[in-house]
Amino acid sequence: MAAMTTDTTGTAARDGESRRGGPADSPFVRACRREPGPHTPVWFMRQAGRSLPEYREIRATVPMLESCRRPELVTEITLQPVRRHGVDAAILFSDIVVPVAAAGVDLDIVPGTGPVVAEPVRAAADVERIRPITREDVSYVDEAVRLLVAELGDTPLIGFAGAPFTLASYLVEGGPSRTHAKTKALMYGDPDLWHALCARLAEVTLAFLRVQVSAGVSAVQLFDSWAGALSEADYRRYVLPHSAHVLAGLADAGVPRIHFGVGTAELLGAMGEAGADVVGVDWRTPLDVATRRIGPDKAVQGNLDPCVLLAPWPVVEAEVRRILDQGRSTPGHVFNLGHGVLPETDPDVLTRVVALVHELSARPAA
Repeated sequence: MAAMTTDTTGTAARDGESRRGGPADSPFVRACRREPGPHTPVWFMRQAGRSLPEYREIRATVPMLESCRRPELVTEITLQPVRRHGVDAAILFSDIVVPVAAAGVDLDIVPGTGPVVAEPVRAAADVERIRPITREDVSYVDEAVRLLVAELGDTPLIGFAGAPFTLASYLVEGGPSRTHAKTKALMYGDPDLWHALCARLAEVTLAFLRVQVSAGVSAVQLFDSWAGALSEADYRRYVLPHSAHVLAGLADAGVPRIHFGVGTAELLGAMGEAGADVVGVDWRTPLDVATRRIGPDKAVQGNLDPCVLLAPWPVVEAEVRRILDQGRSTPGHVFNLGHGVLPETDPDVLTRVVALVHELSARPAA
């Protein structure tokens, strides 16, 4: 049997074979690289589950962290929305705290609450306890990605991780927070400790993403879910260097890098400087405005308000048309929501949105 290697697109290829097409030539990857494709690609954040009854059935008896550590389960959950909706990319089923737990942090994902940390970070000793991670620490992720690449064929798989600021917020607060008061108090009051924490988390995040790229993902997304809580000046001082370190560490990985946060309208220019190829935009900022802030050398992703999917279909259709119209003025556009799928969303509406995006954005073959 010929040996398996990983090509520069992150997809598996046999030695000596000339690979054509595949995930690297998919509409999704082409759009990320600001190249023309047959249609505007579409996928949904939090598409792997949440609104799907088949997902809820699988997860009914399996805790979240455990489900992320079972490769066969990860594979099935990741594939469910691809089968049902016909999206242009799959995203790995996981959670942003998975690598932090692998690094030795005692935490759990509590239903209805989210990640809860047993001993929040308060001092340098707490940072020191966050150890570097290796492939062996997250071997279940490596295995799941390889299983998925084999199943998905030409459909690209997106890997992901949480950005240092968002991970640091969970570790300092001890769980989710509306104000991020403890996080900001540490950030302002002890900047040396803050930067030491974020630097440690940046290395954990980078290692986690490298495992996914090596296993075969076709793109990666760095989620900075809570960065919108900051001013631009604070983002540039306390956050940007650490996110940039992660993204720079993947510059030679051969896969597109996406960067996304919520409530980041005033941060889009700075986020564009962090080094991603694609910047995700939430629903608050029109895509054409976002492009002017981000710059012409980045593709954009977004940005339908998830709540629109709960409205009557004519409203959904009108909003999809509006976003596609705005997306035509961008260097490259990946259609997505401005945040994650809400659990109460009708899955059939998501399927119709995918079909509509493909129909309205279809381009004649060259």
